Amino acid sequence: MTSTVQQSPGAGDRAAAARDSSARDKSESGGAVVELDAVILGAGVAGLYQLHQLRAQGLRVLAIDSASDVGGTWFWNRYPGARFDSEAYIYQYLFDEDLYRGWNWSEKFPGQPEIERWMHYIADRLDLRKDILFDTTITSAHFDEQRDRWSISTDSGQVFDAQFFVSCAGMLSAPMDQVFDGQETFRGQLVHTSRWPAGGLAVAGRRVGVVGVGATGIQVIQTVADQVEHLTVFARTPQYVLPMKSPAYGPAEQAAYKARFADLSATLPHTFTGFEYDFVHTWADCTPERRREILEEIYADGSLKLWLAGFAEMFFDPQVSEEISEFVRDKMRARLQDPRLIDILVPTEYGFGTHRVPLERGYLEVYHRDNVELVGVRDNPITRIVPEGIELADGTVHELDIIVMATGFDAGTGSLTRIDIRGRDGRRLADDWGRDIRSTMGLQVHGYPNLLTTAIPLAPSAALCNMATCLQQQTEWISDVIAHVRAQGGSTIEPTADGEQAWVDHHEETVSANLISTTSGWYLGSNVPGKPRRVLSYTGGVGTYRAKCDDEAAAGYPSFLIK
Repeated sequence: MTSTVQQSPGAGDRAAAARDSSARDKSESGGAVVELDAVILGAGVAGLYQLHQLRAQGLRVLAIDSASDVGGTWFWNRYPGARFDSEAYIYQYLFDEDLYRGWNWSEKFPGQPEIERWMHYIADRLDLRKDILFDTTITSAHFDEQRDRWSISTDSGQVFDAQFFVSCAGMLSAPMDQVFDGQETFRGQLVHTSRWPAGGLAVAGRRVGVVGVGATGIQVIQTVADQVEHLTVFARTPQYVLPMKSPAYGPAEQAAYKARFADLSATLPHTFTGFEYDFVHTWADCTPERRREILEEIYADGSLKLWLAGFAEMFFDPQVSEEISEFVRDKMRARLQDPRLIDILVPTEYGFGTHRVPLERGYLEVYHRDNVELVGVRDNPITRIVPEGIELADGTVHELDIIVMATGFDAGTGSLTRIDIRGRDGRRLADDWGRDIRSTMGLQVHGYPNLLTTAIPLAPSAALCNMATCLQQQTEWISDVIAHVRAQGGSTIEPTADGEQAWVDHHEETVSANLISTTSGWYLGSNVPGKPRRVLSYTGGVGTYRAKCDDEAAAGYPSFLIK
């Protein structure tokens, strides 16, 4: 097969040209290779802003997404009950006040349909769709050391030749959907929450089983319980939960949060978690009575504030962790009442805040319904899916019409290891991360020149991070470094081995001081068989991370080699 390299069309024609290229590839023995300055993987919160920034530099850039429209996680996660757990007015782009003010949120924690509409608003206001190729999956990306460029192939046969390959694929975008033997034998409908049908799924009058009681499972359970004939919940790892309060926003409330744009823009990038609130209390300075007052006050806020702005000592001091954990357990026990429910649903083996903390609305009360059955699978695990439903280790079969897999993701790494990504000397990212999960500030990986990354391990992402805050900062750093490389007349940028090791050492020093590293779960990749154990997200704080990134840039990128 022969191919030719085509210069990319100007802005506004790239996605159409790529689609034309796909048609040629399918009809001819050889197709044209489209030459670009950058290819972006993903058209979600990070991908849209990355596209906007690189296009503003005058680069020939194309974003590619498997979805049929923009949204990223908010395109795929359309399951019943999906919604923000960050306040809507902080889950926003802050680079343009008019863009911020142009959208009106209807409540504090909106649901997925409204969030998806907001993503469409962003794409349309910034005129981004013309440079996005939808319904297309990147299957491979190989670095050509002779030319210092990436060759990027898709499932439709297109090949793109780009100087920079930028991943905006998301921290939680590779679903763990093949978990049990026999899934293909089930006679009913089986769906992972992140692949919920766009047209919905008829659950009314059906026997529905939900596998998993993490943040996603909780949202599904509390939403469908009063719709289904019978709901069976399969619970293994219990979760601490906090009640959500999501007041409606009318014109007055919308005007009030918009008036805070300057304050939020100045504050959010520098707090510990990228939320508007931060840790202001010190445990040792408070009497036991005052501690209780603070905990009650923050708990009543109906947000993640107890987790992200209560007492920071709970992440480091086992005694403080236990006291705050017991506070939350007491709240849960009072609502559950039943000893069996409490045994299955109230955590005792890890501390509050060391796993993701879900917000809920009437979730615990669901288990008092006559049509809801809770099945504990810690000691009697699911062994396989059978044609009738779900079989447990003791041979019990729960007959079902629909199985909902709220079984989580291969966090941080899965979105890239499922692509054939090869760097210098033919090294494969899947192999490298299969041995040891490493990166330099979560922005690049040694051995993969010009592969720039958001929401991968060792950067703030998903854990202890308002994603909109973190992704904006990461994409801005990437845009700046690309501009710097080009201004220097360079062709590549890559972390040095020493630079990467220094960041890994710093990351490990940070996590070794907190209690997250003593647990297991997706924060450490423990939910994926064979995955190397490492705390995936940077836990030193969003503001601290930003400062370190800024210092790296101000010093001329000493941890990186530009040539």
